Amino acid sequence: MKLKINGTDSEMQDGITVSRLLETLQIEPARVAVEVNLQIVKKCNFDDHILKDGDSIEIVNFVGGG
Repeated sequence: MKLKINGTDSEMQDGITVSRLLETLQIEPARVAVEVNLQIVKKCNFDDHILKDGDSIEIVNFVGGG
């Protein structure tokens, strides 16, 4: 299926979850916020939120500073 991830078109397997997407992209789930079609997905729902063809995903990394 086709997804738009941070503005870039990508191909992923059908029925992939947010957790599996992050794993595939080698992104640590604890350090990011994920938005699907302009809606934030809570971390507790990463395992259950199934992505659909055409979804637009934004993955934002938390950056510490001081």
